[in-house]
Amino acid sequence: MAQVEATTERIVAADAEKVFDAVADYSGTRSKVLPEQFSEYEVREGGDGEGTLVHWKLQATSKRVRDCLLEVTEPTDGELVEKDRNSSMVTTWRVTPAGEGRSRVVVTTTWQGAGGIGGFFEKTFAPKGLGRIYDSLLDRLAAEVEK
Repeated sequence: MAQVEATTERIVAADAEKVFDAVADYSGTRSKVLPEQFSEYEVREGGDGEGTLVHWKLQATSKRVRDCLLEVTEPTDGELVEKDRNSSMVTTWRVTPAGEGRSRVVVTTTWQGAGGIGGFFEKTFAPKGLGRIYDSLLDRLAAEVEK
């Protein structure tokens, strides 16, 4: 099994604190900015950053749906880590200043991929598909915080 990684990045026209607060707001903003690939969204504990437990289903392809139950931690300022209790998937959000009134948002998801030929295809195509999903999410996030 090889580790698979998908990274998406965006500059947002809002200060880093405002963007991070929106990313960490699982009870409000996050549910508003999720694209259609996310379903059955439910905050089960917390709702704001560290200590949140959130559930969703992620339909990565027409045939592939992940049932995710994510524990949220904030290991450092400007960083959120979502660890899936149901798999090896970990998504890290980093929000840093990028000049006056702007911020850089980097989303990186990693997981242990399959072995063999299936693993080759997963490592080749899954990051692109997940990248498109997170591009859409970041578009919606930017629209929300740039209001």
